[in-house]
Order: sequence, then C-alpha cells, then structure tokens
Amino acid sequence: MTETTITWAEASARRLERQFLASPAPGSTPVAEVVSTMLGAHAQVLSAAEVSVGLRRSGATRADVRAALWEDHSLVKTFGPRGTVHLLPTHELSLWCAALSAVPTGPSAFAPGARLTEEQARQVVAAIGDALDGTCLTMDELSEEVVARTGPWAGDLVMPAFQGMWPRWRQVLHRAGWAGTLSFGPHRGRKVTYTRPSAVDTATPPDADTALSTFVSRYLYAYGPSTPQHFAKWLAAPTGWARKVFRDLAAGGVIEEVGFEGGADWWVTAGDTDFPQDRSQKRDRPLPPARGVRLLPYFDAYLIAAQPRERLFPGEAYERALAGGQAGNYPALLVDGVVAGVWHQRRSGRRTTITVEPLKPLTARQGRELAEQAERVGEVLEAKPELVVGKVTVGAHA
Repeated sequence: MTETTITWAEASARRLERQFLASPAPGSTPVAEVVSTMLGAHAQVLSAAEVSVGLRRSGATRADVRAALWEDHSLVKTFGPRGTVHLLPTHELSLWCAALSAVPTGPSAFAPGARLTEEQARQVVAAIGDALDGTCLTMDELSEEVVARTGPWAGDLVMPAFQGMWPRWRQVLHRAGWAGTLSFGPHRGRKVTYTRPSAVDTATPPDADTALSTFVSRYLYAYGPSTPQHFAKWLAAPTGWARKVFRDLAAGGVIEEVGFEGGADWWVTAGDTDFPQDRSQKRDRPLPPARGVRLLPYFDAYLIAAQPRERLFPGEAYERALAGGQAGNYPALLVDGVVAGVWHQRRSGRRTTITVEPLKPLTARQGRELAEQAERVGEVLEAKPELVVGKVTVGAHA
C-alpha cells in the first residue's frame, strides 16, 4: 500500500465534481460527454436516465437526451453493466463491447432443461446480428428470425416471464448487446424495436486486455477509491475474476493501492491521488467537503457505483433508501454528498408532483436548494413541478 491516504470527504468531493454533481457541465458540453463521465446512464426507465443526464448539464432537457439518442445518434441504448439497459456514448461502444465481452459468465440461473449451451448461445448472438443488420425489428419479429436461423430449440417457451413464458433464446439478449450485435431502435407505435449498431462494425475493437485496462482505469477515475469486490458488484462479475484483473493491472503499474476507510485493497488509477482544487480563491487548496442538495433519480450512476455504501447511505438512509441493500430502487435526496431521504414524482399532463421525504429536518438554505432542484427536475422533464415535502408512500421502483 502507498503512503497516500484518502478521506471520505476528499473522495466524495472528487466524485461529485467528476460526476458534474458538484456543479453541472456547461450548456455547450455534448450530452454524450456527460454520459461518458458517468460510465453510462441506467435507462431501464428512460425518464430516469433523462433526469440523471439532464441534471448534470446546464439547461439540458429530456429533448436534448432524446435528440442525442434518436437524431444525432451520439448515444446508443443497449445492455451495459449488470446486463441492464443503459445509454452509452456511441463513440465508446466498441470499448464497452470489448470489455463487457471479456467478463466471464456466471452459472445460469435457469433450470438445467431450460439452459442454452455455450455453443447455442454463440449461435443465437450471431443470428441476432444477422437478423438486425440494416433493419429494426420488434421482439416478436426478432424471435421469428432467430428461430429460423438457429432451430426450433431456440423458440422453446422455457423462461419464466412476467405474464407467461419467454423463448429460450432470450437468455442471451444482453450478451448480444455486449457483443455489439444488438441495440434498441426507435419505438414503432408502442412497441420496442431492436437494431444492429453500426458503430461497432465500423470501429477497430481493442483487444480484451487493453479494453479491461482502460475500463478499470475509467471506473476508478469516476468512482475510486474502490475495491475489486465493489467493481465486481457494479459489473455483476465474479469477484475472483475482478481480483485477478486488479492484481494484473497493479503489477503493470496501471492502478495503485491507497489508504481509505481504514482498510486495505482500495485502489485508484495510478497517479490519480490529487484532489479537486478550489480555484475561486486564486490559490490551490483542497475543496471543502461536499455541500448542497441534489435529487437523484432511480438507479442514478452515482448511487449505484459510489462506495462504501454504508457511508453514502448513513444511518436511517440505509434502511429507507435501499431495498435489501440494493441501491437505485428509490430516487434519493442527496444532502452534502450523502443520501438523506427519498423522493417520488408523479406526472399528470404538463405538471408533475415531486414529493420529497427528508430523513432529518432541512435548514433554510437546504430548503431553498431543494426547491431549486425540484424546479430543475421539472425543466428536465419539460413539466411544471409542484414540490411537496412529506412522506413518500409508494414502494421501491414504483
């Protein structure tokens, strides 16, 4: 371990600055650059991704995010960390695919009779890419094409779903995203469509080792200090594999160990032990601890990745703002860099009611900042907000 020791306050200030949460990026900043600093925006609920990105850039609205996604195509919607839907910068897609494809697949969660063999999985991923080349297909259309290109076994209804059973091939839908053979296309009416992203086909992909080195360095720059265990959790990867990756990168001088939170095995990108400097006073000095109020939506990147979780969700917040220890199921009220409550927004036409439940009384300044944040959320969603401070009565991910 190096002699460098990092405090929680220093790490928190640095993460918030790098996430554009200490202050938003200038309005001239491309939306894709904001998403790049986040290492992807969780987009299972697209409106939550719009708020995540919009809050991080001055003047941005959901229209800017949608334009980046569907008009100038600087963003792509596909499967990212943990096999969940994310917005990713198009110009980084080949890096993401190379890194995610290098992550070992864990044991299948499905019954033995329902599983795909590894060879069948490869066939399905290739079939998806062939079927989507140059076109957009709905899920039903894609399913027909995959079965036609592989065999009836791919269409067996063996996967338990919300209101029935899904065909066997859908077990590796996320792996097709990681391989660069599938991304989301524009809606066709109310139906989701899928297409094949051209960005991966036209780029020269990095080799797996280079991709992982870059990927880990980017992760540690955004969210470090971090441990191999936390990296594995963020990625839904095997912990043993993550430890080996960190060991190899440390041996190569890519990352370095630091003292943090009184324990060992905390890492940062090599040489990245400086901290944000306060330029407003025209002299270099460490920034003070994080201050301010923020409203972060479902599965915001900062809530998911920043560790240790017990420090980010202190005291009562650990029970109220997490679901069984899992972050992101509740939108979070962030006060001075830590979670201090939950919130929920309910839209009706052009208006949205934002209900915020602080876990402790807010100061007058914090109350004013909360009102400003509610206004900003309304601007991002292109709705007139009404702020209500009171109990949030809906459950997780409502």
